[in-house]
Amino acid sequence: MFRSHVLVCGGTGCTSSGSEAILSALQAELGKKGLTEEVKVIKTGCFGLCALGPIMIVYPEGSFYSMVKPEDIPEIVEEHLLKGRIVKRLLYQETVEGDDVKSLNETQFYKKQLRVALRNCGVINPENIDEYIAFEGYEALGKCLTEYTPDQVIQIVKDSGLRGRGGGGFPTGVKWSLARANDADQKYVCCNADEGDPGAFMDRSILEGDPHALIEAMAIAGYAIGATQGYIYVRAEYPIAVKRLEIAIGQARDYGLLGKNIFDSGFDFDLDIRLGAGAFVCGEETALMTSIEGHRGEPRPRPPFPAQKGLFGKPTILNNVETYANIPQIILKGADWFASMGTEKSKGTKVFALGGKIHNTGLVEIPMGTTLREIVEEIGGGIPNGKKFKAAQTGGPSGGCIPASLIDTPIDYDNLIKIGSMMGSGGLIVMDEDTCMVDIAKFFLEFTVDESCGKCTPCRIGTKRLLELLTKITHGQGEMEDIDRLEELCYYIKENSLCGLGQTAPNPVLSTLRYFRNEYEAHINEKKCPAGVCKSLLSFEILPEKCKGCTLCAKICPAGAITGTVKQPHVIDKAKCVKCGACIEKCRFGAIVKK
Repeated sequence: MFRSHVLVCGGTGCTSSGSEAILSALQAELGKKGLTEEVKVIKTGCFGLCALGPIMIVYPEGSFYSMVKPEDIPEIVEEHLLKGRIVKRLLYQETVEGDDVKSLNETQFYKKQLRVALRNCGVINPENIDEYIAFEGYEALGKCLTEYTPDQVIQIVKDSGLRGRGGGGFPTGVKWSLARANDADQKYVCCNADEGDPGAFMDRSILEGDPHALIEAMAIAGYAIGATQGYIYVRAEYPIAVKRLEIAIGQARDYGLLGKNIFDSGFDFDLDIRLGAGAFVCGEETALMTSIEGHRGEPRPRPPFPAQKGLFGKPTILNNVETYANIPQIILKGADWFASMGTEKSKGTKVFALGGKIHNTGLVEIPMGTTLREIVEEIGGGIPNGKKFKAAQTGGPSGGCIPASLIDTPIDYDNLIKIGSMMGSGGLIVMDEDTCMVDIAKFFLEFTVDESCGKCTPCRIGTKRLLELLTKITHGQGEMEDIDRLEELCYYIKENSLCGLGQTAPNPVLSTLRYFRNEYEAHINEKKCPAGVCKSLLSFEILPEKCKGCTLCAKICPAGAITGTVKQPHVIDKAKCVKCGACIEKCRFGAIVKK
């Protein structure tokens, strides 16, 4: 029996911040102090507050140490683990109130969250099946195989109101029932763990922190539709997730939870992993299945839909990681429990990867219907440096920008579509007043142009023409007619593209035109970027009344564009200036401005 448990985040975010060095230092220091039999160290998945990594939590106190360095470990071991004195200076400061240390669940970041899909992330060792089983793991699968018929399982999922968390929001139970209704000698269950949206890492974190939840849910899905084989399609850029999936699948097979005659029920089901090469288009279900089959990842026309003719021409269901992660809890706690959360048409919770210009970057799980204001100002901690909130991008390259005027919008599937955005897989990028919305639209178009598979002309050619028009505008060469051309082309691409990539690619353009048309007009009519981002429209000037002649700007300028003598106002040669902004960053007197 251990008197203390030390949980160290082993997710990608904290690993990149050096958590492996923390683990090594911790084990070594515990050995020196003779505490290895008293203190158990557990490498977990993501805690959510990625900006504070490496993260370490000590139980039973629940002390949340953030931004831990290897040199901090001896003090934590000596003071906290040996003498029982919490090292308050190393704690996440929001948990410290005078002489008291409050629970992490009372902090702004966590108190409005409700963890269902992420319930075990940061709680268990993802490489130990026994810890998953200790937290009700595989009970839902056992219940399905021993108490429910496949049709009853599907009805529970239908009654829960669970909709696909991968972007489209299609009712999960309906999808499963369509596949069950099609007779075939073989059916398949697939998982989309490709997660190609820039800034999205929800599925990766579940795979890294709770891989058995996915395995259990896919086995339940296999039982429900009559499938005996499943495939997890995960991008090769997720090495930690792939490794933990491989370990978890091996453990499940060893325990008889995958393979033949699971729970002595006569039901057979097994899983294999297929690595993707990082093609965004393989997030589309038919392109993903084509890639699993060993072909170039390109979409197929629908119908027939995968529930009728999917992987290898057999009935197939495909859901993403987050969708599956909800299934075991729905089975154990009931459809009514899940349906009690969220809104009328969007039940349950949603995981978001919160990033951009915000204090608390990381992973959050909130009930559907939580407002954007609550996410940005309360959970996210607001915008840094006193800047104003300008917009939030949801849905990645397929989504749209939500302006500050709509910050009180409840976040669910229907509300986001109504205002010109979409849920997507759950990336939520926050932008402040220094963001150029024309440049943002251009950024996402550059991504979709690169990621288009090229199979259909509207997407292959249309997105390039859109990008050319946006580039023309950001370079100060636009005409007012270009706005009309943009809109016309957007609607043509949406209506005629073969798959979801092309059908949604114009969304960032349409939403920025809808809410930030004045910025497009300023770029065209005034040849000015209001946010001061588009380099072609910028000029840098030194204000003589503020310049002290310190010469720092001249020394830092890579182009030699700044001249002047000591203690005299300097000047910028605009013909030489490369607009890198180094001089503004270096100036201590605010004497250099962008115009």
